[in-house]
Amino acid sequence: MIVFPNSKINLGLRIINKREDGYHNLETVFYPIPLKDALEIIEADNENSVQFTSSGLAVNGNETDNLCVKAYHLLKKDFSNLPSVKIHLHKNIPMGAGLGGGSGDAAFTLQLLNNQFKLNLSVPQLIEYALQLGSDCPFFIINKPCIGTGRGEILAEISLDLSMYNLIIVNPNIHINTGEAFNSLHLQKQNIPISSLKEIIRQPIESWRHSLKNDFELPVFDKHPAIKKIKDTLYQKGAAYAAMSGSGSTVYGLFSKNEQPSINFSTSFFVRQLSL
Repeated sequence: MIVFPNSKINLGLRIINKREDGYHNLETVFYPIPLKDALEIIEADNENSVQFTSSGLAVNGNETDNLCVKAYHLLKKDFSNLPSVKIHLHKNIPMGAGLGGGSGDAAFTLQLLNNQFKLNLSVPQLIEYALQLGSDCPFFIINKPCIGTGRGEILAEISLDLSMYNLIIVNPNIHINTGEAFNSLHLQKQNIPISSLKEIIRQPIESWRHSLKNDFELPVFDKHPAIKKIKDTLYQKGAAYAAMSGSGSTVYGLFSKNEQPSINFSTSFFVRQLSL
């Protein structure tokens, strides 16, 4: 069985404070986008519990660290009758880019195993498993526009339709370490927002430029001016809104369907135009 895990962008990202458990409380809007990987899982007739292969963009790290493999073993602990499988991932979403590619792959693995082998897990149960794999993973179980709070796992669906815009995403192949990005934030003891993201996104999109902020941008742009330059370029070319997604390094711009901006980024950059 084959599925196509999609990615996401963050519309605004506020880091409220650091928690006693080491995680951070945040507020963000998750929005799914149609940049996708391909994931196939088939039952294997051998003693190895899981065999993982990949194609497309290089998947770094050890196989045991791959989130798809971790998702399988997470379910195997509770479902001893889960058969051995072969997992093949064709990677199209850049990794470590703030697009949630690995998180989406993990969540889709959970759902695919649940459906294919009739584990009868409910959505809340899948979300609970997904959270054990990563803070962004639960979003991909719902996979609809959501306000995310807590670590990002407390999700509330919202009515938000950006289908009248085209999305240009630009990744300059700069890897941003998420842990280092969090450590570079200068948080006050309690950074309470004046207005909620839910209120801000109800306003015309042209107003978002001044109110819908990603707290990671300042420290990331300071360390990597090339990423800030991408955002500036997208605005210069007519973006209604542009921002960095997650902790970076991908920057995106929302353009009216009537506009066909001509933007020439470096050939080494990962650039895609998507219809939302």
